[in-house]
Amino acid sequence: MKNFLGVLFILTLGTVPAWAVLGQYESSVSVDQEFLRSADSVQAFQTYKIHQLTSANGTIIREYVSPKGLVFGVTWQGPFMPSMQQLLGSYVTNLQTASPAQTHIRHLRGLTVKTNDFVFVSGGHMRFWKGNAYVPSLIPNNVSVEVVR
Repeated sequence: MKNFLGVLFILTLGTVPAWAVLGQYESSVSVDQEFLRSADSVQAFQTYKIHQLTSANGTIIREYVSPKGLVFGVTWQGPFMPSMQQLLGSYVTNLQTASPAQTHIRHLRGLTVKTNDFVFVSGGHMRFWKGNAYVPSLIPNNVSVEVVR
């Protein structure tokens, strides 16, 4: 089990380009768009926005932004795991320091980490990875956590 967790952690620190950072301001999305040379598809809802970026390798990143301009959640899906260091920013330490009680490993399928103010769910298999991470305290009022899935 420890080997699987170690391998999954190494995969999450992969070498995919930078994305907007969880807990940071929306301006980081435009930096990502320029870096990826991709279109930024934006969906605006009454209480949040979703920026969707698609990388050249087919990985889709959705960044959920509150009215305050903060990224409160991110989702990913594609043939490669994005860099969790880039996606989660300072919240990546929650993955590294989560206690066994806060961590659930699904046999060869994925990882769930749930702390007081951070939720991370990721899984998949070779050539198909998906997941999400969010900060409950940053989610706008009247928005369900289910939107970040």
